[in-house]
Amino acid sequence: MSKSTFLQLIRPGLCIVAAALMLSTVPACIVAEELVYEPVNGNVAYSAVESLRYREPDARIAYGDDALQFGLLWLPALATDETEGDTRPPVVVLIHGGCWLNAYNIAHTYALSTALADSGYAVWSLEYRRTGDAGGGWPGTFDDVMSGIAHIKTLDRFALDTDRFVIAGHSAGGHLALLAGRDSPAATAVLGLAAISDIKAYATGSNSCQIATPRFMGGTPQERPDAYREANPREHLAHPTTVLLHGSSDILVPVNQGLMVGARTLFVAGGGHFDWVHPGTRSFRVLLSTLQSVLAQ
Repeated sequence: MSKSTFLQLIRPGLCIVAAALMLSTVPACIVAEELVYEPVNGNVAYSAVESLRYREPDARIAYGDDALQFGLLWLPALATDETEGDTRPPVVVLIHGGCWLNAYNIAHTYALSTALADSGYAVWSLEYRRTGDAGGGWPGTFDDVMSGIAHIKTLDRFALDTDRFVIAGHSAGGHLALLAGRDSPAATAVLGLAAISDIKAYATGSNSCQIATPRFMGGTPQERPDAYREANPREHLAHPTTVLLHGSSDILVPVNQGLMVGARTLFVAGGGHFDWVHPGTRSFRVLLSTLQSVLAQ
């Protein structure tokens, strides 16, 4: 990597220099000021998530040739030279939701990525082709996610502990995360945040996200039974450490989607669908405690 390219990857305010990366050492640094997200009541609206402040990512890295095949990397506060032991942070692979539609992109999870990084995690947040994009839909969307996860080892140059990573996805991204866990035995855990665990049942519903499911799948369950079987987390073995986090007041992804054989479920009373991507909610605090728990195992 050239010096100019490296400097484009690192956010202003960090004192890392190109030589430090080449030597695989990181000096003591001053990091950007941590954003504070004020506590809010549960069941927040999507508009409240869109208006949140966030920190720009530290790097944008392509994992494929398409313009939408990239990940954004947020780095946590760096340890000082005096810190003992392995200070490399674990990685959260984050898969955003949005009904698999290209009307909703990675941007609405910027605040979530910022808050997770400020809590000590490196965040590898994936963009991917969605319904409406060339190559998007089933199975192209899932193929993108798997390619993005496979790219995690290339992040070693940022002094991250890529052997400890959690795959976390919200809503439709949760569906993709659960499927990815099936094929990612090296992952420490899989977290489904308001995840769609039964896409076959979900496709029969009538809310705005449910009616988008046949578009993503290229047909109804009756028209494409084999595709739905392959794309349905409930019809496959879950990753050994799978946790479903669900709000009891979620109306976009009904609470019965928060149950799956082989997974542990945590319900948040009064929690709504978008609480998981708003760092001021109780649901976010539950997410943090869950990450701490699964990474400690």
